[in-house]
Amino acid sequence: MLRYFIKLFLLGGIMMGWSQESLDPKEPDLKDTRLQYGIRLGVDLSRPVRSFLNENYTGLEITGDLRITEKLYLAAELGNEDFTQVEELGNDLEAPVAEVYKYTTNGSYLKLGVEYNTYENWYGMNNTIFIGGRYAFSTFSQTLNENAIYDSNRYWFPDGLAPGSSAPAEYGGLNASWLEFLFGLKAELFANIYLGASVRLGFLISNKESDNFPNLWIPGFNKVTDGSNFGVGFNYSISYFLPLYKKRKKPSEGEE
Repeated sequence: MLRYFIKLFLLGGIMMGWSQESLDPKEPDLKDTRLQYGIRLGVDLSRPVRSFLNENYTGLEITGDLRITEKLYLAAELGNEDFTQVEELGNDLEAPVAEVYKYTTNGSYLKLGVEYNTYENWYGMNNTIFIGGRYAFSTFSQTLNENAIYDSNRYWFPDGLAPGSSAPAEYGGLNASWLEFLFGLKAELFANIYLGASVRLGFLISNKESDNFPNLWIPGFNKVTDGSNFGVGFNYSISYFLPLYKKRKKPSEGEE
């Protein structure tokens, strides 16, 4: 996973460098040196790709940001995910693999926050290398499709677990909230078309569970680890920037 993120950001860096070199900073258009302000809307590409490759997963996320100052952006993500998983006990090397339960999680989430651009663009470019934060909230339901009964006495079932209920049981009205720290980039590939990527570290601050079944996976947060409130995710997006108005760039101390 770490190697995937490193390759992702190297690719983004190459794209950003290529987009910067497409303009000659030595020959700027002096007619209009104002910065563009507007809304950038897009979709997370990883979720449709995952939906295509994994028949047990369906997801979609819409992304957006609004530039409010030269460096600061308001940002949001809205998404929905449906994921069916199987929890297993044991492994092929030491013990036979046995299915403990199979469950489906379905729900929506909203993330709101800010991004701060740390990158100094050449004239005419709006690329960003940013740090940011989000407050996220998810509402969802979980369906226990089937389960087995764990018994330490393996006399009757030496190669597996005792069969339990196969009747689906749905647990609704669940929700969770978390804080998210992120680092990422957005590079302009073509006029107003941006490719973005980010890595996210989440910290769970609330988690409403059913009395009969724990929340093992939360839409937007991903896997819930037993004994830890931390979670990791990523975003890989393509977006379109809609300019609304222009504003004069604040001069630096040297320019003043």
